[in-house]
Amino acid sequence: MSGQAWFAHESAYIDAGVHIGAGSKIWHFSHIMTGSSIGESCNIGQNVVIGPDTHIGKGCKIQNNVSVYKGVTLEDDVFCGPSMVFTNVFNPRAHIRRMDEARPTLIRKGASLGANCTIVCGITVGRYAFVGAGAVVTRDVPDHALIYGNPARQQGWVCQCGEKLTDHLSCPACGLQYQRQEQGLYYA
Repeated sequence: MSGQAWFAHESAYIDAGVHIGAGSKIWHFSHIMTGSSIGESCNIGQNVVIGPDTHIGKGCKIQNNVSVYKGVTLEDDVFCGPSMVFTNVFNPRAHIRRMDEARPTLIRKGASLGANCTIVCGITVGRYAFVGAGAVVTRDVPDHALIYGNPARQQGWVCQCGEKLTDHLSCPACGLQYQRQEQGLYYA
């Protein structure tokens, strides 16, 4: 699509009533549904579905084969790895309509969700947290936590730049020093 402040590949399907921020790119076979909002400078990969009434912050990168369902909110600078999964209903059944029971899921600023991980609905992933590839996340994740496994468990802490912190909560790459707080870590 030309003449716009954003780009969509000709095979992408963009419903009426969506907002797409300047500089965003939507790639092959993706579908952006009515009522969704995509911030500036986002990259929406191949075969991505952005469900109705979802909010994607600015600077997000959503890799191939991800569905962002109604009830999911991504704050700014969130990374969704290839084929990662969001759920939206806790106990789905094909013969019982439960979409009015969708549980909201919040992914906070700067969080990274690794390839093939699953985020069970109704949780919050904290700021700059790092969810490892293949993890199954069943409970809230603190800010800056490094989690992986099935079910996912905390395995350490990560810096805003993505590097694992030392035992003294300092970053070996950029030098930031962190301190503990109730929601996770903050840098001093």
